[in-house]
Amino acid sequence: MTVERYIHVFAGLFILLSLALGVDGSPLFLSKWWLAFTAFVGLNLFQFGFSNVCPLGMILKKLGVPEAAPCAR
Repeated sequence: MTVERYIHVFAGLFILLSLALGVDGSPLFLSKWWLAFTAFVGLNLFQFGFSNVCPLGMILKKLGVPEAAPCAR
């Protein structure tokens, strides 16, 4: 997997988890404050779309995750 795909996977996971923990009707509900984490992830994805800067992306690159998939010819 590439850095960009990991970013999408992590963002989706964190959004679903924070919604499960922050929505009243959820069996995993803990506190409405988990919805602030959902907003943080969404804001981070929004700014990444414009600036191409993502803290998770920087960490993954330092760990050696490839930035782009190799071209198959």
